[in-house]
Amino acid sequence: MKLVVQEFLTLDGVSQGPGAPDEDTSDGFTRGGWFVPYLDETFERLAATWLAEADALLFGRRTYENFARDWPRMTDHPAASALNGLPKYVASQTLTTADWNPTTVLSGDVAARVAELKRQPGRELQIHGSARLAQSLLAAGLVDTLRLAIAPVVVGQGRRLFPDGGAPAGLRPVSQRTTPGGLSVHVFESVGLPEYGTYGASA
Repeated sequence: MKLVVQEFLTLDGVSQGPGAPDEDTSDGFTRGGWFVPYLDETFERLAATWLAEADALLFGRRTYENFARDWPRMTDHPAASALNGLPKYVASQTLTTADWNPTTVLSGDVAARVAELKRQPGRELQIHGSARLAQSLLAAGLVDTLRLAIAPVVVGQGRRLFPDGGAPAGLRPVSQRTTPGGLSVHVFESVGLPEYGTYGASA
């Protein structure tokens, strides 16, 4: 399977709490819900095509607990059937059981466990949110594709997908589009480490 990271971001790179003010208030975050004003049917159709490519889902513990709380009750949402029915994996050193079936807890060496999953047949193993998990797997060289939906807003606080001190990564642009609601949607493929150069240097 191919490992695909799907993240909602602000212009200043924040990925925390896109869906509601109370979605994730950890570390004193008070500006959640910043993604919602820019949602439209175009993006929801695009997100549905992405989800249709998933054969399994991978979460960090916090995102998993939020999804497991909300999605079993949202049976009238177009994405509910896939999210509730697909095999799910949650990376955690503290969870021993997970009730949002079918779910498997990945503990110990998570990167090694994810590498094993990638060797299984299938299309996409998708990470939704779970920025810390995405960072660690990007650093481990396991991420194949990033899909980033960037909202035209600066929130000034919160966890970032690419924090200071994070691992460097080289990316190749695959596609870019803007939705009527104002989201800028970018798809990248991982190409290993970044390249560096000097402007104006002779060939």
